[in-house]
Amino acid sequence: MPKSVASQKVMDMLSMIGLNSYERKLYVTLISKGSSNAGALSELSGVPRSRTYDVLESLADKGFVILQNSKPIKYVAVAPREALERAKNKFKEDFENATDRIERARKSDIIKELEELFETGVETVSVADLTGSVKGRHAMHQQLESMLKKASSHVYILTSEKGLEEIAANHSHLLKNASKRGVRVRIAAPVNASGENTVHSIKGFAEVRNIKGRKIDGRFAIADGKEALVALTHDEKTHPTQDTHLWTQSDHFTGSLLQPMFESIWKEAEAVN
Repeated sequence: MPKSVASQKVMDMLSMIGLNSYERKLYVTLISKGSSNAGALSELSGVPRSRTYDVLESLADKGFVILQNSKPIKYVAVAPREALERAKNKFKEDFENATDRIERARKSDIIKELEELFETGVETVSVADLTGSVKGRHAMHQQLESMLKKASSHVYILTSEKGLEEIAANHSHLLKNASKRGVRVRIAAPVNASGENTVHSIKGFAEVRNIKGRKIDGRFAIADGKEALVALTHDEKTHPTQDTHLWTQSDHFTGSLLQPMFESIWKEAEAVN
């Protein structure tokens, strides 16, 4: 077994900035050696030799490794601070390029063609095809953002104390815009003393009622009685990356089950002054 040359904390950090398992192993191994060839790095890191070359090339592309023009080819680790700076600059460049491509596509005739195909397809799609899993807190907020932007009649949200704070922090501008469009926004959540400030921050464009002390422990959002986002995990007991939701555009599930459930909870909840 290869000797570990970095703590799990270091490996997790490298993962957060976009290095996969093989890239992390090779980079920390190369740091400890300074420079080395692919064969030695494969043996020391435990990365299969058949993958070592392409992984090292990927690290070079990301700014973590420099290739030496020698026989056999040697690889030199870029100093950590410099590597992070290079990685940051590459992320910025890639982001700007991707944003530019997306913007060009959005303004082109391509998007019109895609929208026509989508509208045609929606007419024949089954309910099962309009249901999916949304994994990760960030992805959940993106889906909720989409629902808030599209809503035309009402948005009902049942959430937790933590969820209420996150909604206010991430979506207050969308709640405000929805309210301006005439969308009725209602949020039922446990509200304690510290949460009252959160409620007041969105009070102008969302009604909030307190369900604290009631035996209700779930999260879901409904838009126009047609679209729903339902939590399958507990936000206080689940890591944000593993927080999982069911998304559906089933009129029956949303309008005939979830909406009456929310309305019943809403009637029993207390208004927050």
